[in-house]
Amino acid sequence: MFLRKIATVVALTTLASSAWAGCGASDGRVSIVGNEFPAIQTVGAGAMECAGGGVTVEKNLTADHQKINVPGMQGNPAEFTTAIVANSSIVALMNNDVIRPLDDLVAKHGQGLQKSQLITVDGNIMGVAFMANAQHLVFRADILDQLGIAPPTTYEEMLVAAANIRASGMMDHPVGGAYAAGWNLAEEFVNMYIGHGGEFFKPGSAEISVNNQHGEDALHMMRALSDYMNPDYLTHDSNATSAEWKAGNVALMNMWGSRVGPLKSDEVDPSVANNTDIAGPMTVGGGSTPASTLWWDGFTVSKNISDADAEATFMAMMHAIRPEMLNDETSPLAVWLIDGYQPTDAAKGVFAAAAMGTTPYPMLPYAGLMHSAAGKELVDFMQGKETASQALADLEAAYTTAAKEKGYL
Repeated sequence: MFLRKIATVVALTTLASSAWAGCGASDGRVSIVGNEFPAIQTVGAGAMECAGGGVTVEKNLTADHQKINVPGMQGNPAEFTTAIVANSSIVALMNNDVIRPLDDLVAKHGQGLQKSQLITVDGNIMGVAFMANAQHLVFRADILDQLGIAPPTTYEEMLVAAANIRASGMMDHPVGGAYAAGWNLAEEFVNMYIGHGGEFFKPGSAEISVNNQHGEDALHMMRALSDYMNPDYLTHDSNATSAEWKAGNVALMNMWGSRVGPLKSDEVDPSVANNTDIAGPMTVGGGSTPASTLWWDGFTVSKNISDADAEATFMAMMHAIRPEMLNDETSPLAVWLIDGYQPTDAAKGVFAAAAMGTTPYPMLPYAGLMHSAAGKELVDFMQGKETASQALADLEAAYTTAAKEKGYL
């Protein structure tokens, strides 16, 4: 299945205006699976308010959500009645035919939703987006100011800044990065490859094409950056990288906009929180395309559940993203696609990414196979065990095998 059109707009109105048992549903089971970062946790908590009056609500928010959402929705009835997804992860759910079109539920309960805000695939509404996201520069303003360093706009400038910070003795490992082997490492390769002007597949084909100069340049930049990271960087996902930042060990990193708010919260040492600043995504290799990707997050509804469960799930999720959920605590957690959202300082990096023409994550049914292969096959290069060309050849071979098994090649 080819995802033809993904569109979002910063406007969303919902039905429920207050928390009350069932959120309008008289009965049904709601079971949520999704990622665990603060914005998603806020949505999950909002849906939990709908428990009662014959409606049960439970949630499983975990960094391993992409490993369990498809298996958990393939049973009959499905374990999960909704999966919170993004650009990439909705494709696997559609390919495995585990989510249902939402046209009937939108017609019944989503009169306020704008057409351009819906996730539409082949004419069917398959999801509802509630936030936008992108990775961009996060920096310690105090450290850069003290050393007379301007916030980098390119990755080459980031390397120079990192070298100066290390030479000053202020930090041994001034660069942070979500480079954990697997999904995170692959995402950084996707960003860097796009920034170098690379195309992942041959035009009009599922045939992969990354073993080229763009791919090698992307990998060499990633390894150059890793020289300034914690030696355990291949185990650091967004959570661990954020923890390094909060501990005051990092001065520069490429991080998700949805992670910025907590870095500036009252729970972080003021010397770090008050000096945490952000800018747009960086470019690389002399190119003008940001080395980043644009994303949306939204919810789906399982196919293998009763209509009563589907309706209760849709109503609970609509309650979770109602305009009244926005307040001083929740607004900084994301670029919300919710009516009444006023961009906070923490959102400027994502807005800058959009203004700079950042490329949306490649929405192709076989992109996930490429991503998985990259997460496994690039580790040896990062550890110095293979050349860039060898690692990229391994990536292409692993992808090709998987794509043939799935019938894409």
